[in-house]
Amino acid sequence: MTTTAPTTTQKMDRPLGQSQFSVAWQQFRKNRLAQAGGVMLILLYVMAILAPFIAPDALSSYSTSNITRFHPPTPIQFRDPDTGAFTRPYVFKYTQQLNMDTFVNEFKPSAERCPLYFGVRGASYKILGLFPGNLHLFGTNKEECSVYLFGAEDLGRDLFTRTLYASQISLTIGFGAVLITTLIGLLMGAMAAYFGGIVDTIIMRLVEVLAAIPYLFLLLLLRSVFPKDINPILALYVILGILAFIGWGGLARVTRGQLLSVREQDFVSAAKSLGASDNRIMWRHMLPTLTTYVIVTTSLAIPSFILLESGLSFLGIGAVEPYASWGSLLKAAQDGGLSSLNTRPWVLIPGFFIVFTVMCFQLLGDGLRDAFDPRKRA
Repeated sequence: MTTTAPTTTQKMDRPLGQSQFSVAWQQFRKNRLAQAGGVMLILLYVMAILAPFIAPDALSSYSTSNITRFHPPTPIQFRDPDTGAFTRPYVFKYTQQLNMDTFVNEFKPSAERCPLYFGVRGASYKILGLFPGNLHLFGTNKEECSVYLFGAEDLGRDLFTRTLYASQISLTIGFGAVLITTLIGLLMGAMAAYFGGIVDTIIMRLVEVLAAIPYLFLLLLLRSVFPKDINPILALYVILGILAFIGWGGLARVTRGQLLSVREQDFVSAAKSLGASDNRIMWRHMLPTLTTYVIVTTSLAIPSFILLESGLSFLGIGAVEPYASWGSLLKAAQDGGLSSLNTRPWVLIPGFFIVFTVMCFQLLGDGLRDAFDPRKRA
């Protein structure tokens, strides 16, 4: 009699089936720069949403009695200058003295200390236009002793506060414009690829007509037709909306080119044979094949609209008083000429936020592109 040793079933370590997004997420986690860019963008958008709470003052608040024109930044102190021990954070109150050589008022810190407090009551606001409040993150509770983290601008208004409020326009305006452009571009490109023939010819000729429109001339023309008393923010959103409405041509061409090959695939033929409608075939079967391309393109298109808005505001046809964007704040710095570089460089801080935001979007877009590209996978 022969005995057979019992065989032990060994667990085979096999890679489980993973979706494309799971593989892309694993690759994205290896890119530290892209992750850093994404985290910084999240912080920037949280800062924009909570701007009224974080800002120590209102957007256009300034004093008519205590003129603080181009007040320098007030550094926050944490040590007692006499003993060197740590103490409650405070700032020094600044006084103005007339320079008899230049006849310009100069700010100099005095010996008076102004302690900083958290949760200070101040100007009323509404977060997202829905949640009212008057609690601010920090402040001194003294009107004559304000905190100017980024200094003040030409009217004495806190530049840190205005930079936070300006981020609400500069950061959000790109999403709406890119959303319009993406939806129209995908729809037109899918229709041209799926139906072909006369539909394809009409859409492609329309794309060529839109591409021939000069953007700068159109911007000036659109701004000139609006009445002078129109809300500048409404005018800005309408202008960018029109630009987004006519800027879908490039995406439509790429969509058409990629879907022409998808149209001949077996799963599209199977959907047709099963009686699926044209809308279902385009939106449920063909367009999902462009998901990765759309994600990457969108992440890289948003900063272009941020730069476009900044340029419009810099030219004076975007966000103007009483509103503010990063571009309009830079316009105020440009009006100061060389003095903005050698005597009050803090007015250029909004430009840093533009560069930093665009850089973060570029890092995130490059990381998404590499994550979804099979040739870049380790």
